[in-house]
Amino acid sequence: MQPTRREFAGTVMAFTLLEMIWSRGLFAESVKPVVGSWFKDLNALGDDLRGRKLKDTEFQAKMEELYKKVDLAELLQFVELDKIAEKVKLPANGAFSTSFDLGKIEGMPSKINFGRQIFCMGKGRAVVPHGHENMCTGFIILKGTFRGRHYDKLETQADHFIIKPTIDRDFKPGEVSTISDHKDNVHWFTCTADAGFIFNMHFNGYDPSIKSSGNRLYLDPDGEKMADGLIKAKKMTSGECHKKFG
Repeated sequence: MQPTRREFAGTVMAFTLLEMIWSRGLFAESVKPVVGSWFKDLNALGDDLRGRKLKDTEFQAKMEELYKKVDLAELLQFVELDKIAEKVKLPANGAFSTSFDLGKIEGMPSKINFGRQIFCMGKGRAVVPHGHENMCTGFIILKGTFRGRHYDKLETQADHFIIKPTIDRDFKPGEVSTISDHKDNVHWFTCTADAGFIFNMHFNGYDPSIKSSGNRLYLDPDGEKMADGLIKAKKMTSGECHKKFG
């Protein structure tokens, strides 16, 4: 049975209205948690990680999923990025790190199980290549664009690591990157805009079986190329790494 002209016009108007609502993000609140709830969800996720209810790679996947649900505009407002960008002097080498206050979130636990910071840098400057042990962490690009590279650290030797490239692509605002001890656990982000800002949360010391100081493991991804795409990456000091890549 064919619809009447009036019924057809009504269907078109309804579809157009739905399309407009979706494109303007007016449904967003039903699928994206407000920032306060989002931070509390991350803290609860950290409890599951530390309580050994999740493997680190499972936690990494859930963190990435939760990261993708945050409303970027609301997150920018919460961390007061405009004020940070106005006050911070971008360093001539590497990235400047600053924190933000979670005390204004009603119901947030007094003991927070993660560290947090915002990396600020100018064009060509970088969060230099480094790995971690006993840490899961996640990035969200707040402003600017970056070339982001990840590697899997497969072996640790006296003076080098054996690493395998896993990610090498451009990152824009709102895009997400995560690491765990067993997946993509070396990363390197170089700013390709005039200024760039990266949101970071990290959960360290979660596995008592991993004996590590938790310090950054600096390395040179431009090392000797090996079979199967592997790289022999020389260990570096912070100074050496920042001199070459910062």
